Amino acid sequence: MSVKPWRRRVGEFMSRISVTVDGVSYQDDVEPRTLLVHYLREQLGKTGTVVGCDTSNCGACTVHLDGRSVKSCSLLAVQTDGHEVTTIEGLSTDGELHPMQKAFHENHALQCGFCTPGMIMQSIDFVQDNPSPSDEEVRHGLEGNLCRCTGYQNIVKAVQAAASATAAGTEGGAR
Repeated sequence: MSVKPWRRRVGEFMSRISVTVDGVSYQDDVEPRTLLVHYLREQLGKTGTVVGCDTSNCGACTVHLDGRSVKSCSLLAVQTDGHEVTTIEGLSTDGELHPMQKAFHENHALQCGFCTPGMIMQSIDFVQDNPSPSDEEVRHGLEGNLCRCTGYQNIVKAVQAAASATAAGTEGGAR
């Protein structure tokens, strides 16, 4: 990932990035030290991507970078130059929830909801690689995403339900 030349602006060094977020192209000047999570929230208003721990331990900030899950608090915005980012806000199509979002809702896989966006984003990526996971495989696949409210059982059920629905073709498949 190349970073375009530095620009000096209002006493700070800035770098111009071109990134597609949730299907919309953006060109912005960012400080080279700006974390992706802060760029998404503060410059683009994508507040569904939450700041949990700022240490990449909790996974609440998980988004997709070119279709694969990443923790946006451990990635610089300049590293996304020329790439595509999908946030929780970018999952629904024409007002229809993504199959994983539906499964989390239908299986009561949330309590406070703080970890839910990151859990959903990680779950989508996980199911792409393992379309028929066991309970243990789901728990292992979500290891880097923490929920402090639930015992994870409903999260596991939701991931399996979405995987089954996607495999059966009843939900139009995961992106």
